[in-house]
Amino acid sequence: MGGAAPESAEVDRLPGWVTLLRAPNPGPMTLDGTNTWILRAPGAEFATVIDPGPLDDGHLRRIADHGPFQFVLITHGHRDHVEGADRLSGMLGGTAILAVDPAHCHNGEPLDPSESLGGNGLEIRVVDTPGHTSDSVSFLIECEGDRAMFTGDTILGRGTTVVAHPDGDLGEYLDSLELLSAYPEVLMLPGHGPARADTAECARFYLDHRRERLAQVTAALAAGAETPAAVVDMVYPHIDPAVRFAAEWSAAAQIDYLRRKRVTP
Repeated sequence: MGGAAPESAEVDRLPGWVTLLRAPNPGPMTLDGTNTWILRAPGAEFATVIDPGPLDDGHLRRIADHGPFQFVLITHGHRDHVEGADRLSGMLGGTAILAVDPAHCHNGEPLDPSESLGGNGLEIRVVDTPGHTSDSVSFLIECEGDRAMFTGDTILGRGTTVVAHPDGDLGEYLDSLELLSAYPEVLMLPGHGPARADTAECARFYLDHRRERLAQVTAALAAGAETPAAVVDMVYPHIDPAVRFAAEWSAAAQIDYLRRKRVTP
């Protein structure tokens, strides 16, 4: 949601077992579009897909052309990541959809954060990273010695993400960023924007940004701002009207966090 890019270097060449299919849904919140990731170990019969994206038949057909798939994985339940999942599963003859939220699962059990999934040459570990939403997870995936972290909207490849209050929680989000900062030199493949070379560097960049925003929000509250809208007026004076609603979500999450931490003036 605006802001500078993380300091970690942008990556142009992906590992051979990773294919990016970008959905045709660019916009202020989705950047260039939702990143759908196709993962297939060399010589494996079945691939895995992460975040099928919106209900766009052309995009879903492109995904299906890379099948067959062992399962469809969902990082979180926002529509631009999951809306096309059921249609894709039907196109594939009922391939399982696995997510934390049972509402987004099909032919499979909900993901247990911190569980591992294997098979077909990929080792997949579910990393519990709530905060952007309550059901947000990342996936740490290893193939032939390479590791990559698929972060969904927890960390974007460009700009910063929103804490979607009240479902999203800033305290949980900060904890998730701390967790991801423990993965140096691990390729980061986000839900939007370009790939980045170092997950830990991106997480630390986000943590610094959040701490700066919290200081600004604390000052705004001390100056008399009482609502998310008033905080946005003071902290984000030049906000694009198209994403103001998202800024107000984040402001509400920051206010809630500060009040719970009892640091509000």
